[in-house]
Amino acid sequence: MRNGRPLVLEEEWEKVISLRTKEFDPGMPPPFRIAEIRAAIPKHCWVKNPWRSMSYVGRDVAIVFGLVAVAAYINSWVVWPLYWAAQGTMFWALFVLGHDCGHGSFSDSHKLNNVVGHLLHSSILVPYHGWRISHRTHHQNHGNVDKDESWHPLSESVYRSLDTTTMKLRFTFPFPMLAFPLYLWTRSPGKRGSHFNPESDLFGQNDRIDVITSTACWMAMAALLAGLTFIMGPLQMLKFYAIPYLIFVMWLDFVTYLHHHGHDEKLPWYRGKEWSYLRGGLTTLDRDYGWINNIHHDIGTHVIHHLFPQIPHYNLIEATKAAKPVLGKYYREPEKSAILPFHLLGILLKSLGRDHYVRDTGDVLYYEKDSKS
Repeated sequence: MRNGRPLVLEEEWEKVISLRTKEFDPGMPPPFRIAEIRAAIPKHCWVKNPWRSMSYVGRDVAIVFGLVAVAAYINSWVVWPLYWAAQGTMFWALFVLGHDCGHGSFSDSHKLNNVVGHLLHSSILVPYHGWRISHRTHHQNHGNVDKDESWHPLSESVYRSLDTTTMKLRFTFPFPMLAFPLYLWTRSPGKRGSHFNPESDLFGQNDRIDVITSTACWMAMAALLAGLTFIMGPLQMLKFYAIPYLIFVMWLDFVTYLHHHGHDEKLPWYRGKEWSYLRGGLTTLDRDYGWINNIHHDIGTHVIHHLFPQIPHYNLIEATKAAKPVLGKYYREPEKSAILPFHLLGILLKSLGRDHYVRDTGDVLYYEKDSKS
């Protein structure tokens, strides 16, 4: 007996106190399994409602054409910058709905997902299946230095091998925010392949027809844009489509980068046996975009999305709230945003200035800063 308690119970109590007072290490394996997170999420959160999904498509498409009509009617240089910002954001919203089609969270109908996904993504010059397959690779390998596909860290040897131009494009704002079109054609530094080529390392033999189909849809949209440019003139197409497209690209790179970078507490990346689907997914981050949250379909609610991409976007907030007691400190509460998420610009710039590479060796890794930069 000690302090009125049996010795065995006293030892167990000391273990509990030790665990509670020990500094949290995000690189340690979590004390829960993915099945426990899944069990905490209400069953109705997994249900896909195609009518509700289509209502978001209808809303967004109506806004896109409405913005075109208003801009064309007023046709003032006071209005054009507002149009570009709004329309670029709506192109990004269309992308997110196509992204849901790619995950199968849009509906249970494979055909509906593919038809809507092609229409939405082709309209903003994204090859639907090519991107869907590479994005699937990203989710299946999130947090894995060697196998992740999207905004993964560069190893030190790859980083040191970059030429000056590539280094500037990768780490100097605003160039990384314009990377997506280049990524579609050439992938990331250290990787080869194209989202348009069915022979690319990105794809298997079973993907060939899908990739060809999406590339054909992309080419059809490119031809339509070329025809409209001939009819309307280059300046009009620049104002109505090209500049909003660039704004969309910036949104996409901005959001996807910050879902995996920029937390004050450095988060781990993994190699080899240290990596698991759960540990990799827990290194992702939720972000608050203020008024934009609803417009881009709560894509900032990202941790649960990464672990369970089958959950429809309109149920992610409820699912996250239910899962947080299980996740504990492995969930990082996002900083609250004002109406517009300008606070994230500072986080982005800070990350670009310090998160340069990870070491060539080791299985639990953290970003390091180039001392010469």
